Parts: sequence; C-alpha cells; structure tokens
Amino acid sequence: MTAVPVSGLASPATRATILSGGVAHDFPALSARLAELLGGIGLTTTIRTDIEQAAQAVASTDLLVVNMLRWRMLDGRYAAARDEWGLALSEPARTVVSDWVDGGGAVLALHAACICFDDWPGWKTLVGARWIWDTSAHPPVGPVQVSVRTGPGGRHPIVDGLPDRFWTDDEIYGFLDLADDVEPLLTAEHGGTAHPLLWAREVGAGRVVHTTLGHHLPSYQPPEIQRMVRRGALWALGAPRDVVRAA
Repeated sequence: MTAVPVSGLASPATRATILSGGVAHDFPALSARLAELLGGIGLTTTIRTDIEQAAQAVASTDLLVVNMLRWRMLDGRYAAARDEWGLALSEPARTVVSDWVDGGGAVLALHAACICFDDWPGWKTLVGARWIWDTSAHPPVGPVQVSVRTGPGGRHPIVDGLPDRFWTDDEIYGFLDLADDVEPLLTAEHGGTAHPLLWAREVGAGRVVHTTLGHHLPSYQPPEIQRMVRRGALWALGAPRDVVRAA
C-alpha cells in the first residue's frame, strides 16, 4: 500500500485510476468532478472506460476509483443498451483485482459500484455490498438528510468532525445485500429503515471505502460530501488519521 506522507496530503507521484461509464448517469461529468476533488489532495488521476484492460493493469495505479454502472444487463429492459454497456469481467481480470486488493491495494467505490460485475460473487467481498434486483431500491433523487454514525471506538477519521446531520441531493440506495462486517459511517432513512451510505473496510492487506452516494453533480456540492471523497481516498491509501482529517 502506498504510504501517504504526513507533511502533505497525497504525494504528486500517487496515482488514481477512475473506472467510468454506463447508463442512467452523466459519468463523464461525474468522473471529471471526482478527478478534480482527488487532484485537490495531490493525486494524479486518469479516467478510463476500457474496464477490462484497466482491471488487468490495476497494479500500475495506487488508488482504484469505481465510478460506473456496468453489468451484464440481461434483463430485457436493458437490451437496447446491452451491446454498448453490458459487461462481464473476465476471470483473469477478477483474479488480478482481487490479488491486488489482498496485497495492499486501495479502492474508493462510489454510488452504483455495488451494481457492477453482477456475475462476480467476489465483488461483494471486495466492496461490501451487492445490489439485489427486485429487492434493493431507492426513492426518487432529491433532498436527503444524512446522519453521521459514531461507533464504539468513536468516529472513523473519514467522518470525524462532520456535523451530526447534513443535507445532500442524491439517490439513496437501500435494502442491499451487505457483507457481515459493514459498519455504517453515514446513514439515511427510507422505507422505514436507516440504510448505510458509507463504510470503510480492510480486505486482506488492502483498504476499501464504498459510498452509495454520488448520483449526479449536485450530490457533490455539499462540503461534507467533498470531504468524504477526499478523506475516503486518503484513508484507503493508508494515510495517518491526522492527514485524513485535514482533507
């Protein structure tokens, strides 16, 4: 894992690769915004839509950012978009990504990442959640009150110092198939349930942060969300707590 120096935020040599593209979202604009936020903490960022090739070459980056909606699209509702956006990651690429994370790789997964790679059971193991068709759901995009959670050991550095509650404009994913070790750092309610919006996990020697927020550009307007992205990247990269909190 890349060690981020305390003297700065990310080193200029720290590289981030954003996997981008898919349906129902303005991924070019969203990935450009993410690149801007990550550039603000010193990361050199590349946006890629060639997902298979980028996955095979994951060892050439320090932080893998997953900002896309790419799955097999077998349902007839998606037939018109399947040729352009349908995706099943090859077994060799899956192995490369899994081994990279287990060996110390850093992942920041956003919004629809948990819908991606629907035929790869190991993807849930990596990111901590899986979308279940006909069970998982979200209300219409709109104003959402987000609650910050405090765990038994206090607040995680990604959310430490944030207000207890704040507002954003987003799509709130709920009723996901969650990994047993997911500890929510942010939540929001719909359907009578408080749903996790952000979590951070160690996977092997690697670190993975997943937020289900990030549907459209207004989602990234609140300063709390901008801090979440910057801090999430730094935590995944192994930055010390004080460096994460400074972002």
